[in-house]
Amino acid sequence: MNPLLLHIETATEICSVSLTKGEQVLATLKSDKGNSHTENLFSFIEKVFKESNRKINELDGVVLSIGPGSYTGLRIGASAAKGICYALNLPLIGISTLQSIVFGAMNLINEENILYCPMIDAKRMEIYTAFFNNKGKIISEIENKIIDEQSFVAELENNIIVFCGNGMPKFKSLIQHKNARFAETTLLAENMPKPALEKYKNKQFEDVAYFEPYYLKEYIAKKSSVKGMR
Repeated sequence: MNPLLLHIETATEICSVSLTKGEQVLATLKSDKGNSHTENLFSFIEKVFKESNRKINELDGVVLSIGPGSYTGLRIGASAAKGICYALNLPLIGISTLQSIVFGAMNLINEENILYCPMIDAKRMEIYTAFFNNKGKIISEIENKIIDEQSFVAELENNIIVFCGNGMPKFKSLIQHKNARFAETTLLAENMPKPALEKYKNKQFEDVAYFEPYYLKEYIAKKSSVKGMR
């Protein structure tokens, strides 16, 4: 099964769009010029179809980074994705922004006995974060956390942890621990094909009519099952 999927990422300051056939990225575009979503999103969508010699009516589904992240960015991405799904009667596939970061980090550091801690900058010393296993599955509750020198020390005693995302640099400046690893990753639409394909094959689709982005508090995740985690 190799569906043609459009991927939209607008959850942070980066706006990016990818078109994929199965796991193959046919075309991808991005802008990191600070919250340029309104200006760039629809032109990026048009360009990825043109560059890959595909037509929008060939699509099998739309993939959207659904949060947590910037309220404005998430709303812009959701409006575009829902509009396309409505117009073409397509399924909408939602991917956690944090999970997308993890799949980007897995391209740089991918070992068996490690965990991933993606961090989205929520201004000042706050981050959106959660823990994921080495398969990219969430294993802790997503939270809005204020970080300091003692953050994640208990978890690091029992686990090698890869910290990643645009909130990672400010944490890296605070922590020194033998089990801490750091992956310089950018949140991009091209990180989403693997988890999106799994959801597509299992028909795990969002209800287009009622879908809203996850603004952290609305997101429900299972509790941690890893020793040393709260």
